[in-house]
Formats: sequence, structure tokens, C-alpha cells
Amino acid sequence: MFRGIGQGARGLDPAHRKDGIALLLLALALIVAAGTWSNLRGPVGELVETLVTGAFGRLDLLVPVLLAGMTIRLIRHPEKPEANGRIVIGLSALVAGVLGLVHMACGAPARGDGAGPIRDAGGLIGWGVASPLVFTVGSMLAVPLLVLLTLFGLLVVTATPVNSIPQRLRAGCVRLGLLAPAEDEADADEVAEEATSRAGSPAEDSTTAEREALERRRKRKRRVSSATVESASQQPDTSSDAVDVAAAAAAALDGAVLHGVQPSPLVADLSTGLSTERRQRAGTQSGGGTAVPGARREEGRDGAVPDLTKQTAPSATEALPSRAEQLQLSGDITYALPGLDVLALGGPGKARSTVNDQVVASLTQVFSEFKVDAAVTGFTRGPTVTRYEVELGPAVKVEKITALAKNIAYAVASPDIRIISPIPGKSAVGIEIPNTDREMVNLGDVLRSAEASEDARPLLVGLGKDVEGGYVSHDLAKMPHVLVAGATGAGKSSCINCLITSVMVRATPEDVRLVLVDPKRVELTAYEGIPHLITPIITNPKKAAEALQWVVREMDLRYDDLAAYGYRHIDDFNAAVRSGKATAPEGSERELSPYPYLLVIVDELADLMMVAPRDVEDAIVRITQLARAAGIHLVLATQRPSVDVVTGLIKANVPSRLAFATSSLADSRVILDQPGAEKLIGKGDGLFLPMGANKPVRMQGAFVTEEEIGAVVEHCKAQMAPVFRDDVTVGQGRKKEIDEEIGDDLDLLCQAAELVVSTQFGSTSMLQRKLRVGFAKAGRLMDLMESRGVVGPSEGSKARDVLVKPDELDGVLGVIRGETHSKE
Repeated sequence: MFRGIGQGARGLDPAHRKDGIALLLLALALIVAAGTWSNLRGPVGELVETLVTGAFGRLDLLVPVLLAGMTIRLIRHPEKPEANGRIVIGLSALVAGVLGLVHMACGAPARGDGAGPIRDAGGLIGWGVASPLVFTVGSMLAVPLLVLLTLFGLLVVTATPVNSIPQRLRAGCVRLGLLAPAEDEADADEVAEEATSRAGSPAEDSTTAEREALERRRKRKRRVSSATVESASQQPDTSSDAVDVAAAAAAALDGAVLHGVQPSPLVADLSTGLSTERRQRAGTQSGGGTAVPGARREEGRDGAVPDLTKQTAPSATEALPSRAEQLQLSGDITYALPGLDVLALGGPGKARSTVNDQVVASLTQVFSEFKVDAAVTGFTRGPTVTRYEVELGPAVKVEKITALAKNIAYAVASPDIRIISPIPGKSAVGIEIPNTDREMVNLGDVLRSAEASEDARPLLVGLGKDVEGGYVSHDLAKMPHVLVAGATGAGKSSCINCLITSVMVRATPEDVRLVLVDPKRVELTAYEGIPHLITPIITNPKKAAEALQWVVREMDLRYDDLAAYGYRHIDDFNAAVRSGKATAPEGSERELSPYPYLLVIVDELADLMMVAPRDVEDAIVRITQLARAAGIHLVLATQRPSVDVVTGLIKANVPSRLAFATSSLADSRVILDQPGAEKLIGKGDGLFLPMGANKPVRMQGAFVTEEEIGAVVEHCKAQMAPVFRDDVTVGQGRKKEIDEEIGDDLDLLCQAAELVVSTQFGSTSMLQRKLRVGFAKAGRLMDLMESRGVVGPSEGSKARDVLVKPDELDGVLGVIRGETHSKE
């Protein structure tokens, strides 16, 4: 009521709202108790007597007890709001039946007898329930009907099905000590009790309650199983560990697929202390193959079977592999990698919510209305979207589901649905629908996952979390180059931050060196001065093109060493150098050292392609074609994925793609070569298509805060100072310097440069006409401008590309006159 009056209480925490309801009921219980148990005077006392005593009659003394009981339940179990409706219905039936019987026992006074006799009997409620029954079926039949109504209310309140009454009675006798408990019967009673005491109707929630009861039984058995596993570790030949693991695996199947509920963590707990060989032997002895296919699939990703219904945050002890403690670098430098404690932990994820059940009901209704033989068999909830699995009946075309896309979007009130036909590896159609309550994915959680912790490769980076709730991480060396694209605000910059932070957390400067290109000048400034940089962060697009040319030269030098020493990959060469198998030739002053991985990250490719498209494209194509074996990898990011930025040559040689939300279908086709990115919902929602994959994986990109980035950067800068290369952005001396001096043609060359730059048209015939010179003089002026970087190379009869913008004309003229020659 108060929230309806004002707008300020809408953001109130739901927990406080439930406490407010409980305290309100407690206040009502005190007021009613004062009016019925004592002689409360005043208008409040008269109101209690009129309403409560008039309605409940002789049983008005029990109304405060009922209100106090509801208050206690709301305070003790605020997490079970779904049972409130069942309790209200049960109490209403129970109170109506009891008051009707009291009214019949007191002589069934009629309305004409006055308000006093009715108030001394069952009150207005008892009169309203009993009078119609007496009038229609008579007093003899009204009594048993009221008894049945009372019994029904009692069963609903206690969530007891009729077939469970004997078990409940036996359980009550056991608790009172009248009967001795039996092991099997006690377990069965516990399952039945939990199946009926949960929220919702008995038929609806029995499965969930049985799972929880079985889970408690497994906890009791876990102590015995853990002792068995411990004894089995001391006796390798015993078969008890296999029996325990097989029993645990069979128990973990309970509810593993129903409504997207993941297997319990029992198998993971039991198999933690067992080696892989013993787990395989256990699976073979318990029936061969893998006992739990779903659990085995999850184990392959994270090393253990996660229970997504209780996703606890990873412990801080699950840090990096042993190589991340203290590393000795060349020159007696000790380098300590940052600990994962600087990266924040995320909260536990949800595996199911009431919204998911409502969507399942809506989908089922759509299939029923359009007479499509299909059913929702389960769902998997991710941080951003939930994928609902739909199985088709016999002789039902998949096109019938895809044709209902707009109707499904209308039914679930969400325009951003995505239909997958079929789900990879399953005979089912997937319908991905965004969650109304999105979850944040922290980079610290991804790097703490089992896959990332057990992998020592320095270029393994955390990307996010997929639809099935599993963490997504990938080795950049296996991509080997990736294109990251998406509209503004879709999550591209956060992805780049996660990539760089993952490298800083997992790799030393001797493992990985970085070349960061940031034409925007503000995106990557936080990483200035880290020891992984091989050059200061490049913000000038022209210098970025020169840096890419340097990468090409570095690639050639590495391939020269690989060819000279007979190795096909830089990893093999580095291993040979570290082991002493590869040494410098006798008489050579060179000292061989392992080559680090070189990771080049371009934050905005469109800026580079706008300034020097031909040089940038040539360098990128050459790097992506050859640099994989040399340990050089590219990350290209752009917010304008058009064909003039991401050209066909670049797409053909960058096999891995990461697409965030795009504004059009054409942009999605440029990035992924298929539709899908235009239906993403932004803020990190992306499609990851690694090299070799047929279909992209939908995931929620990880997020790292500026404070976390600052902590990691400060740790790295405190360990070591950066060592820059001077030749990265200098270029190859003077590009295409001609032998002749400009001589007396300086003024004419300045006029030609001004004319070409101002008109943005590099034509020799145009110089002939405008400057009134011959063809030979105009051609020589064009060659001089090419050597100074004003125009591009000749392309036959076509006009040359002008590489200088009009606002840069003064600087170009200064270079021609020799004023800034020394600054080059």
C-alpha cells in the first residue's frame, strides 16, 4: 500500500519487504489478542469485536495464534514464498470446515435469531459455510462434508498426500518413541515427507523435494564413502573405491536433466582425491565406459562436475599453477606474477527461477495453440540468456518451430529471441531467451576455473561464461588470430581489457611481449609502463602502420632462425635453446635466447585502415598468413565491421571471431559469415567462433573493473621496468630514398605537394597541367613525393593514393624543406 502511494520504496530490498509483512502480521496478532483475550476498550477494541468475533464466533481466541504462526513462518523461511499460496488455501479450508462444524454443534442458529446466537456459535464464517449445506443436503449429510473439508485443509497445510498418511503416522510414532525406526523405511519416510512439505502443490514439487531429501541422505553416506576412498588410497588394489564412485555417480543422476538442474557435486567431491587412472578403472569396474555421461561432459570442461544450483564462488586458494609463484628471469631478476586475490569474486549463479517456469508454460501454450507436436524437455540457464530445449514429435518439421519465432517472442514478451536448430550434439531445437535478471561474470572467476588453473600456457585468456554456465577460456596461440567486433557499447573494450589483464596475470615479460595500438588514445592508457610492452602504447595511426611493418620484419628474423636450426615452431626452438641443444655457431658473437610470444592488439582497426589502408592490410595479411609458427598473434578490434575495414583478405586469414551486438545483419555477416550477432542484447553478450568450430558459442563476456586493472598494473610495474625497442616505429630508415637531391626543384616540389594534398588527387597529368611542366618533371616530382610518404606507389594508369590529410600539410612541407628531418 505504501509503495503504491510513493515511488521511493520501489527500490527496497525484497528481504526488507518480507520482514515488513511479517512484522505487520505480528502487530495485528497483538491487537487481536488484546481485543479477544482481554477487555480492550476504545474504537480499536470495538472494531476487533465486530470483525474478529463476529466473523469467527467462539474461535476468535485462536485468530491471534494463527497470525503469530504465520509471522514465525515468514521470519524463519523468507526464501520459500512459493508455499504461501498453498498455506493460505489450506488454512482457509481448515478454518471454514471447523467453524461450520462449530456452527452445527451449537444448533445451527439462523439469521433471524439475531447476531448474538451466531456470534456464540461459529460466527458469520461458520453460518456462511453451514447454512447452504443444511438447506441443500440436510444436517445429516452436511456434517461429513464439513469433516472432509476440514481434513482437506489439514492435508494441504501439512502438504501431505492421502497416500502418504500411513508413512506420516509411522514417522510420528517413531519420533514419539512408540516404534523402532527401520533404515529403509526411515529413508522412504524422509523422502515422502520432503516431497510433500515443500512449497507449491504436492504433485508439482514432489520431485524437487525428493531430490533434496536424497541429497541429505547422500551427505550422511558421504562420510562413509570418504572413509572408504581414503582407505582405498592406501590400498590401490581394493575395489571399494570403484563401488563408491559408481554408487555416487548413480546417485548424482537424480534430477540431472529435469528442468535444467545440474548434477550434484557428489561425484566431484569423491573423485577429487582419486587419480585419473583410478577414476577410469572405477568406471570400468562399475559397468564400463562412463557412468555419468552428463557429468563426464562437465568434467571435461572444468575438471569436476559443478552443481549449478549452488554455484559457490571459487576459493581463493585455486590460484595459478605452480609456475606462477616466483620466476627467475634472465639477468638474475626475480619476477612474481600477480595473485588472483586482486581480482574480485562473483556471486553464485542461478540455475532456475520462477521466470524460467513461466517461459516454459508460455512456450508450451504456443505449441498447443498452433498444434505443433513439441515439448520443452529442459533448459540451461546462463548469466545472460536461458536456452530452452524443445524436442519434436514424430514427423514434425523443424521449420514449424522456426516459423513461430515471432509468436514465441510475443508470448514471452521479448524481441531478442534466437532459435538454434539443432543444438550441437543434441536432437533438440534450442530457443535462447534473455534473462530479466542478468548476472555479472567476473574475470577472476574465469581465471580461477579448473581449466584455467590447470593450464600453464601463458596466452590462455578468460573470455566469459557460456549458456550452460561453464566458464569459457581459450589459448590465443591456438586461435591463432582473432577478430573482435561489435557496435559501440556492446562490450568490445571490456573484452580487450580482459585479454590484456589475463596475460599480465598469467605471463611474465619473458613469456609474452605486447604491442598495443590505441588510436582513440584513452582506451589502453591504463597499461602504460607495464614491463610486457615492447614499445610505448602507439596512438598515431601512421606509427601503428610502421609498427606492423616491424612485426613483419621480426617474423622474418624468427623464421630465419627456425630454418637455420631446423625447427618448425617457435616453441620447439625455445625448448632447444633452454636445454642447450641449439647454440650459436662457433666464432659468432650472438647469444641465443628464447623468443617470447608477441601479441599485437589493435583497439580500433578502422582508424588504421582510414589512414594507411594498403600498408596496414598488407602487413596484417602477411602476419596472419605466416606468423603462427613464429609465435606472433594478432587481436584486431573494431566497432565498424564493414567490408572496407574488415576486407576479404583479412577475413580469410583471421579464422577466430568474437562478435558482440551489431546494428545490422550485414555487420554480423562480415564478422561471423553468418547471421546471429544482430540479435544479441549488448553489454557483453557475444558469439565466440574459434578456429575449427562450425557454430558459434553464445557467452557473456567477462568484466574487469578499473580498480582491478590498476592493482594488476601496479604490481607488474613494481616488479620490473619496461625495456622498449627503438626500432619499432622508426621504419626502415628512409623509405625509398632516391639518389638525386631535390636541388632547385624544392619550391616546385612544395607546390606539387600542396596541390596534391589539398585536392587529395595524386595524378601526374594533373601536375603537368597545373604546374606547366613536362611529363618527365611531373613524374620525378611524383617519385619525390612518394619517397616522402605523401602519395602511395604507382598503380598503372590509376591516380595514386594520397596518404596525407590536408590538416597535416604543414608538417609535410617542413619535412620536404628539411626542417623536421632530425625529428624523424
